[in-house]
Amino acid sequence: LPVKKKPRTFYTAEQLEELEKTFQEDPYPDNEKRREIAAAIGVTPQRVLVWFQNRRAKWRKLQKLSVKGKKKYPASSA
Repeated sequence: LPVKKKPRTFYTAEQLEELEKTFQEDPYPDNEKRREIAAAIGVTPQRVLVWFQNRRAKWRKLQKLSVKGKKKYPASSA
């Protein structure tokens, strides 16, 4: 049987601001913290879990790109 995907969740600017602020404080919130965030912004804890997974993936990708950029263009020692 095909798995039914959940419809995409669209976040408001305020929700994203709260999620980003929390991410800066702790990119790995525990279950209790995720529930608090979900209650505060009005989404399910599962949506908060997925948002943090996706945000950490973006974070790692950006870190990898910045490291690659530094190696590609090393500072000249002239």
